Amino acid sequence: MNAKTVTVVATFQAKPGKEAELRAVLTGLVAPTRQEAGCLNYDLHGLPDDPGKFLFHENWTSKALLEAHLKSPHIKALLPHLPKLAVGMPEIKIWERIA
Repeated sequence: MNAKTVTVVATFQAKPGKEAELRAVLTGLVAPTRQEAGCLNYDLHGLPDDPGKFLFHENWTSKALLEAHLKSPHIKALLPHLPKLAVGMPEIKIWERIA
């Protein structure tokens, strides 16, 4: 069975006054995630006209390795902080490369 490359787009909206704190927490995920098996890229972006809006653009060699990432210690450590830092949970879309 051929594993398909998957692309993830995840967006976060900081609560008012929590923009810098959320940015710091999300930035802290980049280095350990880039070391994970299957991570092709893991890039954090900010929206220039909204300093509280963040987007991760990620590519993984397989859905299985993406799922392993979601169970990693640094992702699990993020979850308890989200209610105080972000408006709701992140919007996460998973895409499969077709061409």
